[in-house]
Amino acid sequence: MTESCGRKLTVEICNAKNLMPKDGQGTASAYVVVDFDGQRRRTKTKSRDLNPQWDEKFEFLVHDTEAMASEILELNVYNDKKAGKRSTFLGKVKIVGSNFPKSGDEALVYYPLEKRSVFSQIKGEIGLKVCYVDEEPPPVVEPEKSEAETQATAEDKPPEKQDEIKTEEEKKNENEKPAEEAKKDETLAENQKVDEEKLVAPPPPPVEVENPPIAHTEKPKQPEEKAMTSKRPDLCVNELELRSLSGDRSRSSYDLVDRVPFLYVRVMKAKRTNPEADTSVFAKLNIGTHSIKTKTQIDKDWDQVFAFDKEALNSTSLDVSVWAEKKDAENNITESILGTVSFDLQEVPKRVPPDSPLAPQWYTLEGSPENSPGTDIMLAVWIGTQVDEAFQEAWQSDSGGLIPETRAKVYLSPKLWYLRLTVIQTQDLQLGSGSEPKIRNPELYIKAQLGPQVFKTSRTSLGSSSSSSNPTWNEDLIFVAAEPFEPFLVINVEDVSNGNCVGHTKVHMASIDRRTDDRSDTRSRWFNLIGDEKRPYAGRIHVRVYLEGGYHVLDEAAHVTSDVRATAKQLSKPPIGLLELGIRGATNLLPVKTADGTRGTTDAYVVAKYGPKWIRTRTILDRFNPRWNEQYTWDVYDPCTVLTIGVFDNGRYKHVEAGKPNKDVRLGKLRVRLSTLDTNRVYMGSYSLTVLLPGGGKKMGEIEIAVRFSCSSWLSLIQAYSSPMLPRMHYVRPLGPAQQDILRHTAMRIVTARLARSEPALGQEVVQFMLDSDTHMWSLRRSKANWFRIVGCLSRAATFARWLDGIRKWVHPPTTVLVHILLVAIILCPHLVLPTVFMYSFLIIVLRFRYRQRAPITMDSRLSHVDAVGLDELDEEFDGFPTTRSEDRVRIRYDRLRALAGRAQTLLGDVAAQGERVEALFNWRDPRATGIFVVVCLLASLVFYVVPFKAFVLGSGFYYLRHPRFRGDMPSVPINFFRRLPSLSDQIL
Repeated sequence: MTESCGRKLTVEICNAKNLMPKDGQGTASAYVVVDFDGQRRRTKTKSRDLNPQWDEKFEFLVHDTEAMASEILELNVYNDKKAGKRSTFLGKVKIVGSNFPKSGDEALVYYPLEKRSVFSQIKGEIGLKVCYVDEEPPPVVEPEKSEAETQATAEDKPPEKQDEIKTEEEKKNENEKPAEEAKKDETLAENQKVDEEKLVAPPPPPVEVENPPIAHTEKPKQPEEKAMTSKRPDLCVNELELRSLSGDRSRSSYDLVDRVPFLYVRVMKAKRTNPEADTSVFAKLNIGTHSIKTKTQIDKDWDQVFAFDKEALNSTSLDVSVWAEKKDAENNITESILGTVSFDLQEVPKRVPPDSPLAPQWYTLEGSPENSPGTDIMLAVWIGTQVDEAFQEAWQSDSGGLIPETRAKVYLSPKLWYLRLTVIQTQDLQLGSGSEPKIRNPELYIKAQLGPQVFKTSRTSLGSSSSSSNPTWNEDLIFVAAEPFEPFLVINVEDVSNGNCVGHTKVHMASIDRRTDDRSDTRSRWFNLIGDEKRPYAGRIHVRVYLEGGYHVLDEAAHVTSDVRATAKQLSKPPIGLLELGIRGATNLLPVKTADGTRGTTDAYVVAKYGPKWIRTRTILDRFNPRWNEQYTWDVYDPCTVLTIGVFDNGRYKHVEAGKPNKDVRLGKLRVRLSTLDTNRVYMGSYSLTVLLPGGGKKMGEIEIAVRFSCSSWLSLIQAYSSPMLPRMHYVRPLGPAQQDILRHTAMRIVTARLARSEPALGQEVVQFMLDSDTHMWSLRRSKANWFRIVGCLSRAATFARWLDGIRKWVHPPTTVLVHILLVAIILCPHLVLPTVFMYSFLIIVLRFRYRQRAPITMDSRLSHVDAVGLDELDEEFDGFPTTRSEDRVRIRYDRLRALAGRAQTLLGDVAAQGERVEALFNWRDPRATGIFVVVCLLASLVFYVVPFKAFVLGSGFYYLRHPRFRGDMPSVPINFFRRLPSLSDQIL
């Protein structure tokens, strides 16, 4: 391929954004240096501009097309100081050759600028267009190569070369046989075929022994060019496999994120010739500034995996050493090295799933002390990505190692049920001795408790008659029960008169029946009431208790519901699609805490919630531009649901002095409504993170995500729009609004408590922020937002009224004339009214398709009125319930609320007055006005007997659209008559 075609790499440097000012005057004079395959180019310098625009294009020659996938395109941005001074570093970007698109598929991509070292102060991003072009020569050269030339060439070569050529021909014959295997994965087969045609060596064995890491020795090194030539084809094949896997969605689950290379080291065990007694052994890994040790074991294996972010490595070699640890009689620990084995990271093999795991091998340690027995260590070293199955269990360098609070986890909300307790009646209540109950006529009520939930029935009196001596309630008490259930449901009969408990009983939760609809009535049961020690029998109670499986227990705010399925599993329907979320990274995050009391830092992680499944990414420590590149999927059962994504700073992995973890700090939140997404389309971009603080709204950075909603059946998707939102029981036996609100917040508290008890815990503040558990609290900001939402909905009608008023006033005479013609057409052909209306609606909606919202994943701060809210209003919103503020502050807020309520009160009175005037017209409250209206009705009936209805409508339309010179400035007679009708406002005290 290298000889048959030439390849050029085209790099267009478009612009950069939000560069770090480094010229001492708040700006920077930036230029870019591009390096690829030993070739260097430089852009012009844009003076004093933090958002420079270059639009310069460079071309690079690709010397080896097979090795392009392993090449790296590096761009360095500098601040030009001129005057002979050294330029200041502004950031860098590295792009692997396997990510280069072909010409025609290129697009403008913004890459975040990376640091050169830990102490670099870098921010911003650079926009690039990168692609490659293959220039093929005329196809005359290929057919001229005959078998005779090939044979002559083989005769000129040494016998070893001839054997290699024969081996290559045998390989080609063998590759033609397994055609069935090639059909399974066309992409992998083509890449493998290209690789095998290029290689001269025999077919590679399995991955376990394909390219094992070679330990450093003191032997003379071979020429590097030859080593690289023999190694490049292997790298190319692996990169091509990586690209093919990322493009095949049936094989890969990480096609929405970038493949991040990691160096994996699996340390299994060590073998000593003559182990000493009471001596423990551990291994230590050193890569530049990274130094990690395994567990200390005596006779057990380590079997630990370590994953190092390859981009953050600052060394090209890996040293694995084994140490012996021995305690003396005084518990003093003595450590001694047993030997070291080194690996060159450039010779470490690459592994791409679904290849089998790399088999560990024995390596002999070098540099052991004299007179010490030989020591071997079993380990495996390979380069993989985050897709590797060993990644989840591995020690991770970018998330602090094996800290449980920084690991990626998947949580499940507890399965919630509605528990309905129907209290029917009680009998044989033992209230006391003698005639005391007959005199007092005590009031009783039933109190039921399930865990922390307590509900009560209404009160009823106990009389002397037979009907009142056995009080009856027939009331329903509904609880929220979570699996695993509480052990008992406790039912108490309480006496209001003296505040004593008449008796109680416990219902075992495992014995409660379940039902899925209202068609099957469960059985009622009698339970004996237990009193105090003197009254072991205090009566009995008749109840009906069962778990409702036909409802969906709402545990989210109504506007962000992500699941509407019924609790009972048998009522579930098959999913209609698949939701895939790729959490790529974040940029320009603000510091939220201090590290070592000197500098700001952020330990960010992402939480996403859809249905009962919560996902949490790993925590990237101490980075303002973290890159997670994690991908998750959910089954979709209803398209009109919402995916919630939140970004937080991890404060729980560090404990305070009292041993309690710190709270996580929220950095922002996004919501994605699935019904606004096109099916089978990837939405990828960066979205702003804005959080509301007591000081106002604050932008905390940006998050880069990719979302795809896949649907296999359009029929199921369309059918979902015609089905009800909630299960059938919500409409057959609906719950009241107040009761539903109480149950929703109860379910939120249960979910919050259960997730907070997980390991590692998902903090209470995180769950409440994701569920919007404070939406029921009073907020003047939200009230303004909702008011302007109503105004926005009514603005369409107001716009139409203004347009009609302009037609009526002949503002644009041609339009008014056309409206007259349209009125005549409607009167003469009324059967065309509905077809015309629907056709116009169809055309208008279709034409507005091109102006639809392109980025549905946004949080509108303007709509939320974040920027137009005062500090006192925000303080009121963040205040708890009941309030903790001072009396003067509460008095000021109360007076402000009274002023707003006064306006609302006046508006409600005006609306009520209009309805009362209509009622007064028919109730003879004003006899003269009603008499006039009666006479007008009589005359109108006589007129309409003579005048056709079409003539009346046409005449009324012409009269309404008459020219302004025929119209007066005063209100019309009907309006004056209606305004003079009496209302009930004068009768209000």
